[in-house]
Amino acid sequence: MPKVTIDGHTIEVPEGTTILQAARMIGGDVTPPAMCYYSKLKTSGGYCRTCIVKVTKGSEKDPRPMPKPVASCRTTVMDGMEVQNNSAPDLLEARKGVVEFLLINHPLDCPICDQAGECHLQDLSYENGLSTSRYEFKRREFEKIDIGDKIKLHMTRCILCYRCVKVADQVCDTRVHGVINRGDVAEISTYIEKAVDHDFSGNMIDVCPVGALTDRTFRFKSRVWFTRPMDAHRDCKTCCGRVVLYMSGNEVLRVSARKDQWGEVEDASEGRAGWICNECRFEKKELKDWTVEGPRNIDRHSVISQNQYLEKKNLRIDVSNQKQIEEKAHN
Repeated sequence: MPKVTIDGHTIEVPEGTTILQAARMIGGDVTPPAMCYYSKLKTSGGYCRTCIVKVTKGSEKDPRPMPKPVASCRTTVMDGMEVQNNSAPDLLEARKGVVEFLLINHPLDCPICDQAGECHLQDLSYENGLSTSRYEFKRREFEKIDIGDKIKLHMTRCILCYRCVKVADQVCDTRVHGVINRGDVAEISTYIEKAVDHDFSGNMIDVCPVGALTDRTFRFKSRVWFTRPMDAHRDCKTCCGRVVLYMSGNEVLRVSARKDQWGEVEDASEGRAGWICNECRFEKKELKDWTVEGPRNIDRHSVISQNQYLEKKNLRIDVSNQKQIEEKAHN
């Protein structure tokens, strides 16, 4: 099996593994960001270029470096390859340029966007973006449309990652939306409004890395960091039935698929992705519909995880104060 070294970390990987997959096996800061790549969707990746890396050594047989940064999601590991991600200042400058292009038409509406707090573009722009924009031309503007009875499309936020199109192609039986036009006028759209009605169409919301596709049943109900994510399941004949409930008190505000640390849908069983059906996502909003397993562990640098940390910290303080009160009363 070929060996690859990424930022000083060496790992042996199976044949055909990409640099991005190898970096994810190592984990931590070694892993490049990715906006369009999705391991559960075939042919994804190669669109956004945020995962670019610098290959300083091609392989043992041909040690010459690659002349330009390459997309790690599409570049296969070769034995003896050496790669730089965070350890190459010139690469980080190139990635900042990529992020600047992604933000050219993206509106600054994080304060009203339902994706705020769990948005990959928000994290990416915070880590690699500029504080001001150098773009002086008019930005693209689109009307908000309903592409399904439960899905709202904000095309102004879309970065054309093609994930939703691939979900419709590979997860749903039929696809009635896609990318129309070309170049700087390309957009995600349907020819007939509210045409998306497949039973698994809600998964397009889960794969969207920005706030372009939002859940109409959850819009403006709560900021995501005010909710309590809980793992739950039910016996569903259509899908795996393994979900995350975003709760406020005993009220279920939103239901989503379970995601891993890379923001991708977890495997449910036998290596199959845990896509969930629209019935579980949109119609089962009562706590009695679910068997709650416990709090969801949010292990990314997310405001949701920070909220969980503060809740646990406050709980410890409350318990400690209660013990002090009891000791004083006893004495």
